[in-house]
Amino acid sequence: MDMSVFDLFKIGIGPSSSHTVGPMVAARRFLVDAGPLDDVVAVEAALYGSLALTGVGHATDKAVILGLMGETPQHVDPTQVDAMLAAAEQQKELKLLGTHPVPFTRAANLLFHKSETLPEHPNGMRFTLKRSGGSVLSKVYYSVGGGFIREEGETGGIDGRPAVELPYPFDTMAQLLEHGKRTGLTIPQMLRANELMRVSEDELNAGVDRIWHVMRDCIAHGLETAGQLPGGLNVKRRAAGLWLQAKGGDVANALPHDALHQVSLYAMAVNEENAAGGRVVTAPTNGAAGIIPAVLRYYAEDCHPSDPVKGVREFLLTAAAIGMLCKRNASISGAEIGCQGEVGVACAMAAAGLVAALGGTNLQIENAAEIGIEHHLGMTCDPIGGLVQIPCIERNGMGAVKAITAASLALKGDGTHFVSLDDVIETMRQTGADMQVKYKETSLGGLAIHVVTVNHAAC
Repeated sequence: MDMSVFDLFKIGIGPSSSHTVGPMVAARRFLVDAGPLDDVVAVEAALYGSLALTGVGHATDKAVILGLMGETPQHVDPTQVDAMLAAAEQQKELKLLGTHPVPFTRAANLLFHKSETLPEHPNGMRFTLKRSGGSVLSKVYYSVGGGFIREEGETGGIDGRPAVELPYPFDTMAQLLEHGKRTGLTIPQMLRANELMRVSEDELNAGVDRIWHVMRDCIAHGLETAGQLPGGLNVKRRAAGLWLQAKGGDVANALPHDALHQVSLYAMAVNEENAAGGRVVTAPTNGAAGIIPAVLRYYAEDCHPSDPVKGVREFLLTAAAIGMLCKRNASISGAEIGCQGEVGVACAMAAAGLVAALGGTNLQIENAAEIGIEHHLGMTCDPIGGLVQIPCIERNGMGAVKAITAASLALKGDGTHFVSLDDVIETMRQTGADMQVKYKETSLGGLAIHVVTVNHAAC
């Protein structure tokens, strides 16, 4: 499996990895691959399926425009996005990749095909450019979850890059466990060895540390930011107020579960930042971006590790292994298999990472991950108003607590368990295939239609 920890954990912006990060990357890639832009006279973007149905709520329209302007999720300044888009709309033109101006308005050049889905994935988009000589270039891309994109018909490595020969290749957990049994290595040790085929030790450590620092900063910013989330539902940010309440509570009457309440607030803080379009780490998606940071902070602060730097690195490498397996053998796209592939997978990744950081065995790591997914099987993706707010924010809080519970159950046992991680991932895949489309990030079913408000009706 030629997938990296840096594929699973991408630094970007909210509110969605598949509907914001992926489309931004695809729009930019289309223009970069198109060659010289000097004679381009028009550009058009068309969104299909889930991207069209929930695109406005997920800021897909904004992401596409930013990508055409040459912006990237990891470098664009979230505080400047609205001003940049407003200027482009007022001028009725875009500077392609920041240099070549062409006429552009959302109404004329950004199309939403809500009743049509392209064949390879529910998240399809088509980009077309016209040159002054009359030639036309058109390409289709798919945003397949977690910020990953794929051009129509594309095969080979991740995002089109060449494959790398790895010392511990694996497509299943059974293969990874067999490597460990044969060599005596732990899962994070094997993942580290695989990563070192792409980058140096210093680059790997710096990259993983940066992921944690961005996650940590995101929690901190979310815990101090009040107000109202954008999008029209008038959802209030709650994490900051609840955090002040928790920190100012009566210590004498503190309850044992208060630590888990704080974990929920960490996760909610991240997903409120995500819903507001802030800087987050896709982990493995934006809709589930709060779970891993919350459990990591719980590990770093409440588990009192003797070597927190080493532990955080092992946590993230192990979590990445679980995410790779889920993406390879099922999906991490809510539009493809529902929220079980987002919150469920993030819960499994966090549970496995926590067990690894606390010194658990490879079998205990697998057990924790299996528990994390098993108890999210069948979870639908039904965001109200197409916004990554209700029920997404609270689901992250609950998912973080369930991850800690899964890790605890696994660590209390000897690693033997009835259902394998490979079996539960395959079950998740089949469950997603059986799930009706209206429950898979279309806002056509579930809470999205049964909780009707004035603001929701206007979205």
